[in-house]
Amino acid sequence: MTVEIEGVTLHLAHPDELPVRWVGQEEVMRQLLAAWLVVDAQDVPMTPRLVGKPGVGKTTLAYAAAKRLGREVYIMQATVDTRPEDLIVQPVIEGASKLRYVASPLLTAMIRGGVAILDEGNRMSEKSWASLAPLLDSRRYVESVVAGIKIKAHPQFRLVTTMNDDASTFDLPEYIHSRLQPQILIDFPERDEEYQILKENLPFGEDRILQYVTDFLQQAHAADERYTVRDGINIARFAIKLKSLATRGEHEARALELAILETLGEEALRYFPRI
Repeated sequence: MTVEIEGVTLHLAHPDELPVRWVGQEEVMRQLLAAWLVVDAQDVPMTPRLVGKPGVGKTTLAYAAAKRLGREVYIMQATVDTRPEDLIVQPVIEGASKLRYVASPLLTAMIRGGVAILDEGNRMSEKSWASLAPLLDSRRYVESVVAGIKIKAHPQFRLVTTMNDDASTFDLPEYIHSRLQPQILIDFPERDEEYQILKENLPFGEDRILQYVTDFLQQAHAADERYTVRDGINIARFAIKLKSLATRGEHEARALELAILETLGEEALRYFPRI
């Protein structure tokens, strides 16, 4: 798929399709949708940042919110190596001397009126964030130095960034921080919600295993450990597989214990609920 802007042909990215559904915590969903809302002709959508521990569901929330609006979703992973041209337009050599200009997922969302999710945005440098500064205020455009064009965002375009609250990140400069508002905090889910998330992701799983993993996660949360529902899904999935290969009569306790050990290490066994 291509589009022409100021005489330059851009090759667009494909939208992302994920088999996920947001379970519980409707309040944070409401906050995100409210931030994207436009209530007047002079109003503009906000660019929120979703902050929480790795694995609590920040990307899932953003994706589910976009789908509630019926929009295409484009996910872009930010890293310490992300450059301004990675965020906007990259030149690709095609043939002997011809350049092909490839739009990033973020730019494609801008053009098509989709939702862009900039994942782990605080792993990105100030130089890269600076290239997005005009997009994050009422101007709503970016400039590609590589292609020599300015691209205005579609009125329906929305942007959200996710950020982990860990130490392996850059501090955002104030002029970017003030543009990424509001901050929406995502915490660990309540027990019933956590169980439902496991059930949603592992509908084939035995209830006893899912209940045990939920208990494990809740005990870990109470001790302020950083184990998340993503870890729980991996533990339960591995335990289900181990149990399917077990000899007759072998209890699922051994499968669960081994799954926790091999997924998170020996320290995590202190939260293993005795069966």
